[in-house]
Amino acid sequence: MKYIIVGAVAGGASTAARLRRLDEQAEIIIFEKGEYISYANCGLPYYIGDIIKDRNKLFVQTAAAFNKRFNIDVRISTEVIAINPSAKKITAHKQTTQEVYEETYDKLILSPGAEPVRPPLPGINSEGIFTLRNVNDTDYIKAYVQQKHVSKAVVIGAGFIGLEMAENFHALGLDVTVIEMINQVMAPVDYPVAAFVQQHIRSKKVKLRLNTAVTGFTKTQEHIEVALNNGEVLFADVVILSIGVRPDTRLAAMVGLQLGPAKGIQVNEFLQTSDQDIYAVGDAIEFENPITHQSMITYLAGPANKQGRICADNVALGNVRSYKGSINTAIVKVFDMTVGTTGTASKHLKAAGIEHIVSTTHNASHAGYYPGAKQMTIQLAFTPKEGKLLSAQIAGYDGVDKRLDVFASYIKQGKTVYDLIEFEHAYAPPYSSAKDPVNMAGFVAENILLDRLRVFYWNELEQLQSGDLLIDVRRKDEFEAGSIDDAINIPVDELRERLDEIPKDKKLYIYCEAGLRGYLAQRILRQNGYEAVANLSGGYYLWKTCTTEKCLLNKANPILV
Repeated sequence: MKYIIVGAVAGGASTAARLRRLDEQAEIIIFEKGEYISYANCGLPYYIGDIIKDRNKLFVQTAAAFNKRFNIDVRISTEVIAINPSAKKITAHKQTTQEVYEETYDKLILSPGAEPVRPPLPGINSEGIFTLRNVNDTDYIKAYVQQKHVSKAVVIGAGFIGLEMAENFHALGLDVTVIEMINQVMAPVDYPVAAFVQQHIRSKKVKLRLNTAVTGFTKTQEHIEVALNNGEVLFADVVILSIGVRPDTRLAAMVGLQLGPAKGIQVNEFLQTSDQDIYAVGDAIEFENPITHQSMITYLAGPANKQGRICADNVALGNVRSYKGSINTAIVKVFDMTVGTTGTASKHLKAAGIEHIVSTTHNASHAGYYPGAKQMTIQLAFTPKEGKLLSAQIAGYDGVDKRLDVFASYIKQGKTVYDLIEFEHAYAPPYSSAKDPVNMAGFVAENILLDRLRVFYWNELEQLQSGDLLIDVRRKDEFEAGSIDDAINIPVDELRERLDEIPKDKKLYIYCEAGLRGYLAQRILRQNGYEAVANLSGGYYLWKTCTTEKCLLNKANPILV
């Protein structure tokens, strides 16, 4: 058998290595239009920021090493420019010699990846404006920053890569501004989680321009002028475009392979395209999301590597393994904070018409009495009847990754919030609490499902009617330090003695700092004949963070430094 693979980064290299392990006699050829194969794409920003100092650490394999270990013909700097499915041939262009030639195949695997979005803005091709997608991009950016002695950077796009670049430029001592078209950073997460991240970014003196678009660039002798849609002009020495990526489907479209509604290469459960002898993996394919059942593209290295293994089994052994799709589990370091998401965010569930409940909890990363405990915020979304988990988002400082992995595993398995209650973890004071934050999130979600806890949300306070009563059940000193307008203060520990101050014919809205005392107050009230009682999900802490960010956003110049 002769296998040809187009693209040699995550999905392509994984497919090739697995094919060789399955078939020692097969002829395997990889075509890679770039100069490098199997490199750590996710590590590129950290090399620019000098966190990773040795450039060679970015390379998982070199072409020569891959050839020696796996006996695979790796052809770098060679682009496949055409496919003839009926003749089962590809046409390749060797960039170093300009040679154009053909190769036949028995099975073809496409792993072309994605390409950065580069909108046709005036001046976008000026010197000092970069995208970051591969090793060459990284080398150009690093050399430019060093040689030009830059001091001001503008990052356009506040997604994962954009925030990583902002952090690494900041680590180099640069003055950094991040520009984002929508009203929050990190589009995959919901606004409340993004608000915590934004507060942390601002604390590092990085400027955020949200709800702001770039209209063009002008390169002068001294600076790059970045024009904004509000009429302002920012000055930068270097600009990073991190607006997003799109699947590279040029080859697939050229030969008439079926594309999906998200404009990726449509594959079936075996990662097979509309041509039975052509398979595809990685950032260029689209597949049904297991939660929304909508066709979508996943731009993540983890799924691409797993697809490569599955694809190789199907190509070599005859469609024996099904790919079940990705729930888009992702994590990012944003300065000192770690932010992770898995499943489908509440805003996207709403857009898909999927009914769900959201619950937010705040807990320490490990036992509070052991030094160094840091607070983490967990937001869950789950179905209102059976409590099936739909998503989890976490913002914190320590232990975020291990909790996120638990949630991701449970979501993939179709488990419920009740399963979180029974989650058994390794406990010692330096690592967790006897009730882990995962358990606590489950407890709160269970209480909501069983109607032991009724919640309202930070953005619903405007809907309170004039006759409704807002009660702050924190201590008096906490209340005096800051509270929600029109709230009255009855600390939870005084509540039983002061029930006569609370009318039973009004709707009651309770809040505390994080949610626990509000829940206790609600249980006391409801068991004393008060029926219309709701507790603020995530508490005053979440409300204050979100409303502060909203106020900044609504100002003419939403910058806080």
